[in-house]
Amino acid sequence: MIYRPINKLVLFVIFISVAVGALGQKKDDKAEMTGTPVMWEKVDTSSLDLFAGPGGDALKPDLTSITFISEEKGGHSQKFKIKDGAGHTWVAKIGDEAQSETAAVRLVWALGYKSEINYLVPTLTIPGKGTFNNVRLEARGDGIKRLETWSWKDNPFQGHREFQGLKIMMAFLNNWDMKEANNVILKNGDQLQYVISDLGVSFGKTGGNGLPLFWRIGRSRNVPDQYVESDFVKEVKSGKIKFEFNGKNMPLLNDITKADGRWLADLLLQLTDKQIQDAFRAANYSDAEVAILSKGVRDRIRALDLATQDSMAATN
Repeated sequence: MIYRPINKLVLFVIFISVAVGALGQKKDDKAEMTGTPVMWEKVDTSSLDLFAGPGGDALKPDLTSITFISEEKGGHSQKFKIKDGAGHTWVAKIGDEAQSETAAVRLVWALGYKSEINYLVPTLTIPGKGTFNNVRLEARGDGIKRLETWSWKDNPFQGHREFQGLKIMMAFLNNWDMKEANNVILKNGDQLQYVISDLGVSFGKTGGNGLPLFWRIGRSRNVPDQYVESDFVKEVKSGKIKFEFNGKNMPLLNDITKADGRWLADLLLQLTDKQIQDAFRAANYSDAEVAILSKGVRDRIRALDLATQDSMAATN
């Protein structure tokens, strides 16, 4: 075999083609990230249907036929990408996080936070994969593009009241898995919506202690009795609220002021008992579990309200 060196002109053309392609990709990525960053917007909480959730009745999946597309990798739960009878794409989450995530999304959405669109299907058969109970379906709409993740420690809302309120909600829900991989930016029209995409570990018990490598001991997800029995507000000291919360990135809660808590309490107090119950009914909890979890939510609202009473004048 005779070795023939590659023509330098050919190498140059290849290099230019790769460079131009990469530059074009960067320009496309930058164009997608243009828009107004939004985490929270004021809503009329009292008018919202927490049973239907952020997608309402209009976007409910068509279960007349289901087509398996692919298996989604990563995370605690088994997930499949599927297509419904209307041709819409969903990610089906199987397992113990499906119910808790469905309810948690409804509660944060009802306060004005941007969220995913999801529904809980009591029983779903996915061709070739099996029949599953309590399946969370999360929308993958054509009009909404999923971009990169966002960081709890570096985002446009640092120091803003809505960001402080979202951090409190993580303790409120006992969502102990506050990691960047669970956060996503959704491109929706001219908005860049900063969303927590995975709230599945909610409504259980957070870690058993505050030691960095051992907080996971004793944690649980979707265990109503443990959620209700766990404490929420630990104390108020020097104008800061301390929470009974052990989880990933828990130092993020060290700068929560009473004024921050008052802002969120005023939003939570707008929720009716029926709305709270509907959030859990939408997740197919039993009547007994709905009662337990609703009481837990109402008790935490009351605790935050009482802890921040003397901050009412400052926020009004």
